[in-house]
Amino acid sequence: MSKHNKDRQKVLIVDDSKMNRDLLSEMLGDEYDIIEAENGAEAVAILRKEVVSISLVLLDIVMPVMDGYGVLAAMNSNHWIDDVPVIMISSDNSVSSMRRAYDMGVTEFISRPFDALIVRHRVVNTIMLYAKQKRLVSMVADQIYEKEKDSRLMIDVLSHIVEFRNGESGMHVLNVQMLTEVLLRQLVLITDKYNISEADISLIGKASALHDIGKISIPDHILNKPGRLTDEEFQIMKTHSLVGASMIDQLTYYKDEPLVKIAYKICRWHHERYDGRGYPDGLKGEDIPISAQIVALADVYDALTSERVYKRAFSHEKALEMILNGECGAFNPLLLECLQKSSDAILKNRKEKKADLYIVGREHIALDIAQYDDLSVSGKTADLLEYERMKNSFFSSLSDEMHFEYIASPAMLTLYPNNSGLLAEKTLINDPLNDDNIREFTSADDLAELLSRLRKTTPEEPVTEISCQAKLKGEYHNVRIVCRSVWNKESEYMGAVGKIVDCGVCTA
Repeated sequence: MSKHNKDRQKVLIVDDSKMNRDLLSEMLGDEYDIIEAENGAEAVAILRKEVVSISLVLLDIVMPVMDGYGVLAAMNSNHWIDDVPVIMISSDNSVSSMRRAYDMGVTEFISRPFDALIVRHRVVNTIMLYAKQKRLVSMVADQIYEKEKDSRLMIDVLSHIVEFRNGESGMHVLNVQMLTEVLLRQLVLITDKYNISEADISLIGKASALHDIGKISIPDHILNKPGRLTDEEFQIMKTHSLVGASMIDQLTYYKDEPLVKIAYKICRWHHERYDGRGYPDGLKGEDIPISAQIVALADVYDALTSERVYKRAFSHEKALEMILNGECGAFNPLLLECLQKSSDAILKNRKEKKADLYIVGREHIALDIAQYDDLSVSGKTADLLEYERMKNSFFSSLSDEMHFEYIASPAMLTLYPNNSGLLAEKTLINDPLNDDNIREFTSADDLAELLSRLRKTTPEEPVTEISCQAKLKGEYHNVRIVCRSVWNKESEYMGAVGKIVDCGVCTA
């Protein structure tokens, strides 16, 4: 049985007792859209269909067919637990039971018999906290995306300078990067020999764009010669791998960055061959870094299938035939297997001109955040939030200022109290404009004036302040409230951060 209202957040109640479901529905039905399941299997089926729209799960432990732990296991295996908070409802408050539930991702516990006030507060607080976490993930993702975009922009500019001199179409770098990532992902599927992570794939893909950077030193008459190079000219052309590696090695400040280290290996060794007949160092087999091996294969494939001043373009099928027959040098047998298994995907991407698929989407960025230290997305976000709280608490404890953070939608105020006594008993206030503590703190007129000034701020001029009287420790003080509005990249108002400065007891 369910109560539906498409405009409200959804809460899934999972309990085999109809009476318990009815009690919880009665407590929450005025504020939330209620969905009910009478066992764990039914709950998992509902989550599979509606997980994106569910804001919270209230979950019993002991149930037929599938118990609460089974539901938690399914939510973990499908990564639903990262986005949907779970409050466990049970009369079993043993330490072992609670520990097991928390270890599996439960956010809160509610004991039976139910207290309506506790149930409502914990549901509201949990949904609010997860909303804040999701907003923070989005903000962090936006910031990382911008940083990634700037990094890729600079790499593309450098690589396209080389392509411009080389008379190429400008797609070679994009094609090689796409091919590199496709081959790497296929390699991960068939072997764990190289211990390649998603972050490694991203780094190698980006670094591949610099593989021919050394060609900037090659004279135009050699670089763009339409006919066959003489032996002397070919020896000059071959120097581009060492020149590129040297350019990267001479970077003063970034030599220890992973991207720079990988770029060095690719620049220097992407013309080595698995049988030792490549250049410049004649490396053989696994002495060649896997990043350079992959880019070498991608480079050869794209060179074969692209038109150059000295050759026509071969078909996809002919290029594969030439590479697999050893006509273009020797390659790692595992990589040749990857090329064969990725053939359809490569051909499809080329036909649809989707060489720019290498760009990291926000879903991949979120995954990178999670993989950075083996935390789930929500776990990482919770740590970031806790770090911000700790930092604000520490700084505010060093002064007479109270720091705060206000989110406009859903309305939520987070306070970082010091020794001033200002609302020290509450650090998280939902719907603060209607909270009794806030109303006692300052007058409605002063609060309205502050909000009015905040609404007049802009992304270009985000700071405003107001001087007023406020009740601290039972008596009125003069205070100064300084706010900085927060805006997203679409110039939408998100809320504000600020501080309250105690200017002393009112004398008049």
